[in-house]
Amino acid sequence: MDDMLIEWAMEVAQAELSGPLPRRWAHTQGVAERAIEVRQVLGVDADLLFAAATLHDVGYAPRIAATGFHPLDGARFLRDERGADKRLVRLVANHSFALLEAEERGLREELATEFPLLDEPLLVDALVYCDMTTTPDGDRTTAQDRVAEIRSRYGDDSVVGRFIRRAAPEIFASVERVEAALAAQPR
Repeated sequence: MDDMLIEWAMEVAQAELSGPLPRRWAHTQGVAERAIEVRQVLGVDADLLFAAATLHDVGYAPRIAATGFHPLDGARFLRDERGADKRLVRLVANHSFALLEAEERGLREELATEFPLLDEPLLVDALVYCDMTTTPDGDRTTAQDRVAEIRSRYGDDSVVGRFIRRAAPEIFASVERVEAALAAQPR
């Protein structure tokens, strides 16, 4: 276990989110808890997943939000200010099908060029699973309820609403793949 990476990720996320965005911090802590629960299916990448789960929403922090698109803002912050590992930065940049939202915002080319999606399907799916099975308050939920909550909160005609409707089938498929991998683990 890379205790230094885990401690660093927690410190950075807490410093940026806990004061200005306590609900986002609660969500982040819940997503990190899900990462601990799925670590056995990832092996050597378990700590990387935990760090990405802990930092996935850091781009919402007011001092970091530059474009208003949190995956891009968070990834740039982690790369430019924190010198974070490239795989970690790419996971944060692309978490939960961010490329589809980037397209809605006219930022697809920018995101895809600057932070290409990792070709590590289980790791990418695991981060989707962690994020999309956690409520805004950090509690466990289903992916279906999480998507419904996002649609309700933002509205179907908003950028986020359009994105989440497009991404929902992919989100559900990612969650199903992770649940299948968890079910296949020896007890």
